[in-house]
Amino acid sequence: MARLALGIEYEGSRYHGWQTQPSAPNVQSIVEAALSSVADQPVALTCAGRTDAGVHSLGQVAHFDTSAQRDDIAWLLGANKALPADISLRWVQKVPDHFHARFSALSRCYRYWILNRRARSALTAQRAWLVHRPLDEKAMQAAAQLLLGEHDFSAFRAAECQAHSPVRRILEHQVTRDGEWLCVQIRANAFLHHMVRNIVGLLVAVGRGERPPEHARTLLLSRDRRLGEMTAPAHGLYFWQVEYPPQFGLPEDSAIITPLLPDTAHRREDH
Repeated sequence: MARLALGIEYEGSRYHGWQTQPSAPNVQSIVEAALSSVADQPVALTCAGRTDAGVHSLGQVAHFDTSAQRDDIAWLLGANKALPADISLRWVQKVPDHFHARFSALSRCYRYWILNRRARSALTAQRAWLVHRPLDEKAMQAAAQLLLGEHDFSAFRAAECQAHSPVRRILEHQVTRDGEWLCVQIRANAFLHHMVRNIVGLLVAVGRGERPPEHARTLLLSRDRRLGEMTAPAHGLYFWQVEYPPQFGLPEDSAIITPLLPDTAHRREDH
């Protein structure tokens, strides 16, 4: 029996999230079916983080165990041949038996893309949140910094969140602008249900001048979701990257999406 890890990219507009559901299209069941056709036996995936309906992914990671003997390239090309155009495996490789897509992860990174202009975009209608009113990215960045560290994020969790503990640790939180584009990047040890979208809703309220940056701390300490701002739409959210210990040798982040959306965060880091 071998364990394989794979990187998965998907455009989530047509799907009701990652997790298998009996009556709704989802990413997990489609990828499992494609891999099963290559393996000639059932394949069950365990992922790094479940995404909601309409959320996209550049860096989802999953693993599965199989007795089928195939080369990595056979898994990759065979599965991609069976997958629809809006789901693709980026890589497949063998990993040690103790690797676990969820529990071996050191951190997870999400990016949220905002198009800040009056006119809508035909090309990014389902890939970014169009905000018409001008946004102050400096105020948004100031608010974001108040959420860094380990806290009880009850004020930013969905009512239906099933996590046992609301405590999470945000390791990085950046708001950057490149022309009409704003990128909110959040890296944490783990996330609560709707946590990123609820944080982005707050940041946009701050950017519009409806709330001061200090309101981020007030809301955090309240631990009350009822006091929060709107939940940002799903279509601007991307599960961007999962960080693992280097001993596993998994591929790093890709700039494949740069031609479609400006890679603002990386560009700023390079300077």
